[in-house]
Amino acid sequence: MRRRRFITVLGGAGIAWPLVARAERKAMPVIGVLSTASPDTVGPIWAALYEGLREAGYVEGQNVTIEYRWAEGRYDRLPALAADLVGRKVDVIVTGGGAPSAQAAKSATSTIPITFVAADPVGDGLVAGLARPGGNLTGISLLAVELMPKGLELVSELVPQASTIVLLVNPNNPNAEHVIGEGQEAARAKGVHLTILKPGSESELDAAFATLVQLHAGAAIVHADPYFTTRRDQLVALAARHAVPTIYYFRDFAAFGGLISYGSSLSGAFHQVGGYVGKILNGERPADLPVQQPTKFELVVNLKTAKALGLTVPQSILARADEVIE
Repeated sequence: MRRRRFITVLGGAGIAWPLVARAERKAMPVIGVLSTASPDTVGPIWAALYEGLREAGYVEGQNVTIEYRWAEGRYDRLPALAADLVGRKVDVIVTGGGAPSAQAAKSATSTIPITFVAADPVGDGLVAGLARPGGNLTGISLLAVELMPKGLELVSELVPQASTIVLLVNPNNPNAEHVIGEGQEAARAKGVHLTILKPGSESELDAAFATLVQLHAGAAIVHADPYFTTRRDQLVALAARHAVPTIYYFRDFAAFGGLISYGSSLSGAFHQVGGYVGKILNGERPADLPVQQPTKFELVVNLKTAKALGLTVPQSILARADEVIE
C-alpha cells in the first residue's frame, strides 16, 4: 500500500513539474547586443552573426528575440547600456567593438553569459585563459596585437622609401600601451622609425593627420580599435586628402577607399560567435567553451587608391591578396 502511494505522489510530481517549468520558461529567449558602433556601420557583421545563429537553429523573430544597444562610438555610454540589458534579463549578451563593450558587460553581470570579439581577451582581463576562460564570458580573439608586425611589414613593402611610419592608437583603449609596445618592437626589428600618435576624438584625428604631414611620414598604420571603426569614413578621407599611404586592420576600410587592409575577418569572427550563442542557448556554459582564434585573415588592396597616391603595388603583395579592388 505504501509503495503504491509513493508511485502516485511521484507521478503527480512528474505531471506538475512540466507545468511549472512551462510557466517559468520564457516564450522566446532574448539575445542582448551591446556594441560600441552605430547600426549603419555593421551590416555585414550582423549578417554573419545571424548566419551563425541560423546554423545553430535560431532565427530572429521565429524562435529568438534580439535587443540592440548602440554606444555610437561613446565608450562612456556602455555601462548604462549594459545595465539596461541586464535589467531586462536577457539570456545572453553579444558584445561588439572589442574589449570596452565586453568589459562593460562583465562589470554589469557575473551570471548572464557574455560572448565577445576582442583583440586580446586575456590581456584585457576578460577571461582567465583561452582554453579555460572561466566565469561567464567566452568568444573570439582577433589577434590584433599579434598581427602588428605583419601590418608594418606590408606597409614597408608597399612604401619601401618610408623611413618614418606613424601608428595611430586610441588612448582610450585599455590595450593601447600593449599595442604601442608591440609596434615599437616590430619597428626596431624592421629598422624603421615609428612615431606614435594618440587621437581619441574627431578633432584629434584631424590634428593627427596634419602632424603626419609635418613629420613627413611615409606611411601610417591605423590600429584595430572600435572608435576608429566608427570613424572609418573620416579616416579614409583624411588619408586621401593628405596623400598618406595608410594600412588598416579591417576589410571595410579598403572597400570604402582605404589603400590596404590586413587582419582577421570580422564577419568570420561574428559567424563563429553566432555558433557559440546557439550553444549557450542550448545549455552550454561559457566557462566550458574555449576562446577561439580567427579562422580567416584578409589582405585587401585598393588599386584605385594606390593610383591616386602614385603608388605601384608590388606583385608580391598582389599575389597574396585575397581581394583586389580596381
